[in-house]
Amino acid sequence: MGTTDVIQKKQLVEEMLEIFPEKAKKERKRHYEVMEEDYKQTNCKCAIKSNVKSRPGVMTIRGCAYAGSKGVVWGPIKDMVHISHGPIGCGQYSWGTRRNYASGMLGIDNFTAMQVTSDFQETDIVFGGDKKLELICREIKEMFPLAKGITIQSECPVGLIGDDIEAVAKKMSKELGIPIVPVRCEGFRGVSQSLGHHIANDAIRDFLMGRAELKECGPYDVNIIGDYNIGGDAWASRILLEEMGLRVIGQWSGDGTLQEIMTAHKAKLNLIHCFRSMNYMCEVMENQYGIPSLEYNFFGPTKTIESLRKIASFFDETIQENCEKVIARYKDEMDAVVAKYRPRLDGKKVMLLIGGLRARHTIGAYEDLGMEIVATGYEFAHKDDYLKTIPELKQATILMDDPGAYELEEIAQRLDIDLMGAGVKEKYVYHKMGIPFRQMHSWDYSGPYHGFDGFKVFARDMDMAVNSPVWNLVKARQKKEVTA
Repeated sequence: MGTTDVIQKKQLVEEMLEIFPEKAKKERKRHYEVMEEDYKQTNCKCAIKSNVKSRPGVMTIRGCAYAGSKGVVWGPIKDMVHISHGPIGCGQYSWGTRRNYASGMLGIDNFTAMQVTSDFQETDIVFGGDKKLELICREIKEMFPLAKGITIQSECPVGLIGDDIEAVAKKMSKELGIPIVPVRCEGFRGVSQSLGHHIANDAIRDFLMGRAELKECGPYDVNIIGDYNIGGDAWASRILLEEMGLRVIGQWSGDGTLQEIMTAHKAKLNLIHCFRSMNYMCEVMENQYGIPSLEYNFFGPTKTIESLRKIASFFDETIQENCEKVIARYKDEMDAVVAKYRPRLDGKKVMLLIGGLRARHTIGAYEDLGMEIVATGYEFAHKDDYLKTIPELKQATILMDDPGAYELEEIAQRLDIDLMGAGVKEKYVYHKMGIPFRQMHSWDYSGPYHGFDGFKVFARDMDMAVNSPVWNLVKARQKKEVTA
């Protein structure tokens, strides 16, 4: 793509925003960039506006602080019971989780797919919910004796009426003899679910970090941080790390345990996958315990190989040699996957709008299949996320922050995309538009997508989405209705 393409994409953004009043148009324009070659030559210049309040009325795709804490960080920790403290609505909405797979028996030593709520009523709003919360904690201890701990995830009304969840947590922790963690993640806090991640990380730091010790420590001990085991992602990643000779002593929060969190400070290296949701914990462990961190990307063979070598370079020659053996072991298999699917997907245009790391991490996997990213963006990213994304983008790619429903639909139609990757809230709109769609927050009931094993599933799913004959039927019907 040349200068002409850049001009056309900038014009596209200008025309799309014309529908807004002048003030809104000016504000929304600051959330867009069109990639140019000199961006990479000027140390990733990026003026895109991010991590600010969404403009009222634009139908933002974002989640709230409660979603960031309970739904992302705390929810996948399998041997703790997480109380949604507030009215039933938030708890019911978050019940399904993000397919955070976990070993163990549900309701016995695994509580990830369960939803416990204090079910606030009008009387609780008036008189407070502390007594009810104490009762719930006692019931949890009685019903689930193998639960190692409890978190109290506060919803909006709890913050508004000033319920003292910290006092309840302190009292009940002493009475029941297990850690009970208060998490002030009321949905109205911050501008998006990003603050919920930070609040959850702070709670881990203040109540759990460094509270237990490992019996044995080794030179190859690592933590997997910020992998939520969606569809088994963390398991697929762990296979490769262990084949290299590393020992994963903490995997969180996907399939994670309370003990793993409390002993994570004994690792030699933190491997962070979702930078946005867990970078705070890596900073804490580096400052307090001197543990370095390394961001890695296990989407697609190209990025997986790069990351494996980057991880191995931190250790000695034994791990580095094992790394090359692992790469060689999977090479033929990955070449066969690319040979099978690339002819069917080559040149297909992809647009992405995802919450955390995937807006940039999945780019390499799509490119391994010959697909072209024409637009990508985040729901709740910060400036550092965009700085990390720019080097991954080709010229004339549209980079966007917190676009509303109208903007996404306009860009998708104007770019004539072949595949949309976003969240479940967007999924059925694109189905009705006749545009193939993959749910890239929880893999559309599939997975894993990480590592070499995951790439086989990823490639199959993208082919299945783009080349399904159903889209011809949808488009034919739309054309018939327009003609009629």
